[in-house]
Amino acid sequence: MSDSFAGQTKPLVMVVEDDAAIATMLRYNLEKSGYRVEEAVDGQEAVTRIAETKPDLVLLDWMLPTMSGIEVCRQIRRRPETRELPVIMVTARAEDQDAVRGLNTGADDYITKPFSVEALLARVRALLRRSNTIVAKGTLAFHDISMDLTSHRVNRNGRKLHLGPTEYRLMEFFLQHPRRVFTREELLDAVWGKDIHVEPRTVDVHIRRLRRAINADGELDLVRTVRAAGYALDTETL
Repeated sequence: MSDSFAGQTKPLVMVVEDDAAIATMLRYNLEKSGYRVEEAVDGQEAVTRIAETKPDLVLLDWMLPTMSGIEVCRQIRRRPETRELPVIMVTARAEDQDAVRGLNTGADDYITKPFSVEALLARVRALLRRSNTIVAKGTLAFHDISMDLTSHRVNRNGRKLHLGPTEYRLMEFFLQHPRRVFTREELLDAVWGKDIHVEPRTVDVHIRRLRRAINADGELDLVRTVRAAGYALDTETL
């Protein structure tokens, strides 16, 4: 089924994959679904092409020639112009610690080979939706954090916060429901989508990234962990 991008520029997806057959399959299905596609076959080319083409999302294979997908992701996150670029890691590594390592490096999501095309496209849609597809108006605020829903800018105490697309959606959801405790499963449904299968521990990784992004030295940690329950945006620590 094709995604609808009527009246707007089709999102550009950068496929970083050294297996020609997989790259061809991804290009075919992404273009069939209405996306534009660029390709890179190794890590170094990926870094260069991403800087040149400024894609809307990157599908990044873990195992690549010249530079690993993990290192490519690190470089994406180091550069101000790409630090908020949505990244899905595509990996043959099924171990939990490897998935968490990919997320800790800066990936927004991951999918394990072999995967179904439908599952991959669902993740692409969900991540693009979290990053910039939904246009909203107005401002959300809690304590000393404010979020401009039109410009997608988040500030705390007058300084700009740099949030990836998943952290942005988490923050937006928390700001919409301050002081309420949500389980990991509730956060997965609200932020990732009910049609996306993601391990609950993925929430913990993104919560840690959100905390690092919003908290400076001496500032109150507004993301409260409620033991055996979940997380809340709150000024109370107990």
